[in-house]
Amino acid sequence: MRTFAAAIALASAPAIALSPTPVLAQAEAGSPAAAETPEWVETSNAYTTQLIEFEAQFFPEGASQSGYEQYDGQTFDMSADRNARYLAGAEALRERFVAARETETDAFVKQDLAILIDSLDRSIESTRLNERLLLEWSEMPQTIFYTIGGMLSDQTAEGRRASALTLLQRYTGLAEGTQPYTELAKARFEASRGTDKLGPYAVEVEESIAKIPTFVAGIRELFERYEIAGAEPALAAMESQFADYGQWTRDTVLPSARAEARLPEELYALNLRNVGIDMEPREAMARARRGYYEIRAQMEALAPQIAEKNGWEETDYVSVMRKLKERTIPDDEIEDYYRDVNAQLEAKIRENDIVSLPDYEMSMRLASVAESAAQPAPHMRPPRLIGNTGERGTFVLTAGNPTAGPEDAYDDFNHAAASWTLSAHEARPGHEMQFAALVEQGVSLARLLYAFNSVNVEGWALYAEAEVMPYEPIEGQFIAQQFRLLRAARAFLDPMLNLGLITRDEAGRILREDALFSPGMVKQELDRYSFRSPGQAGSYYYGYRKLIDLRIETEIALGADFKERAFNDFLLSQGIIPLELMAQAVRDEFIPSQRSGE
Repeated sequence: MRTFAAAIALASAPAIALSPTPVLAQAEAGSPAAAETPEWVETSNAYTTQLIEFEAQFFPEGASQSGYEQYDGQTFDMSADRNARYLAGAEALRERFVAARETETDAFVKQDLAILIDSLDRSIESTRLNERLLLEWSEMPQTIFYTIGGMLSDQTAEGRRASALTLLQRYTGLAEGTQPYTELAKARFEASRGTDKLGPYAVEVEESIAKIPTFVAGIRELFERYEIAGAEPALAAMESQFADYGQWTRDTVLPSARAEARLPEELYALNLRNVGIDMEPREAMARARRGYYEIRAQMEALAPQIAEKNGWEETDYVSVMRKLKERTIPDDEIEDYYRDVNAQLEAKIRENDIVSLPDYEMSMRLASVAESAAQPAPHMRPPRLIGNTGERGTFVLTAGNPTAGPEDAYDDFNHAAASWTLSAHEARPGHEMQFAALVEQGVSLARLLYAFNSVNVEGWALYAEAEVMPYEPIEGQFIAQQFRLLRAARAFLDPMLNLGLITRDEAGRILREDALFSPGMVKQELDRYSFRSPGQAGSYYYGYRKLIDLRIETEIALGADFKERAFNDFLLSQGIIPLELMAQAVRDEFIPSQRSGE
């Protein structure tokens, strides 16, 4: 998941961007969620709109995917002076926000202005650091696949999909006054050359080249599926340009690539801030290692019980995991299988009064080949929140990376025991309910778009897994612990790799031999820590620990007055805000409202 700012920056810095999940925005005026907008929200939104409009000048695709239809078909700025113009405008806007914070009297508006200022500070710092330290190389075919896929989707209103052709014509230089984006990307790479600058990581470059045919096929498939007429000239140009870009990348970029994945420490520290981790890395590592030990012990305790239930002779947790993975769900049955598990989870949630569920059926589908290549793990595609006319989030199922060789095969998502915790995380009560709540709640744009980060989002999804785990079959509980073990491992392996405290081979051994993940999953994880999104992977466990701490604090404060569903409904009602603001709301609003006699 990523913020509005990070998402619209995807095109400019794909090597360090987060996952390709579409971004979010507040419901527009006139929609149900905006019917009774508080005055402070209106004031705050006026400020935030200035930032949205400023950033959309440079990266309009993000604004378009959020639901701002006036930006449909517009493409990101690749001009030579883009960074200079962006920095000048960002600094001027920051000064206006700082001045406004001094004059505004409403505490919430002042908080939101602080959120906007912090976002600008991080964007300014990121632009300067990347320009100073790194050569600018773009994974252009993947970026174009993401933006086209954001428009050609069941979650995009039918009347807007034709703008995908406008996008492709502009990307390929067939639209009047445009140049091919592959050529613009080459020019920006050459212009970024300088003494002591780091090139992209060699492994990332090689893998990017290998995936180009998959993205070509994926984009063609999208235009065919949604019957966009007149696309063939642009598709043919795209195919030729992507092939040329791949060859240019091999001939020009690869010789400048770095052999070591580690980012400069300044950039890694900024990545941690961007995802919401505000703890010193070594302290976060120590806490995660303690958690890792405890979770592994729980798996070791569950394994003999599963073996006894199934009549298996070997009772160690490695052998039990191997047996569970043998219960593969056939590809043509996996969607129906997950639907049934989702229905069982919803029944358990209602029976045990865990959280209030939506009254409509959850949306789910299988990933395309190109989607699986870009993001091999199951994931949630959030709904459009600006001008939402009934669009829902979609749980996208994948079984692994179709571009991986036999040595990198996956077996982590397509066996029966895995379906429970994956459904809880991505569907209900996890991400799907987070975004469903956002459709219903009136949250200021600043809190929704610029306070939104991985710690907030993934913390809830792990907490959701924990909430339903006691009601799952013991096999599902075992895999829930395995995935929690992975999140703890991420929280110490990611910083250890990026601080040079462990080698890739050593980290891979832990994920393979202790956490028991497949070669494909281990490679995906190590790539994620090393170059796909350094720093982001630790946000899951970090956010989860903060939420369970808040949960216990609330239980202690309320005693017999604590009600699980009321607490969870309150958390969802707050939107996806920083967990510090969430904790403040629980202490100031929820706890007093729940005390008997008050």
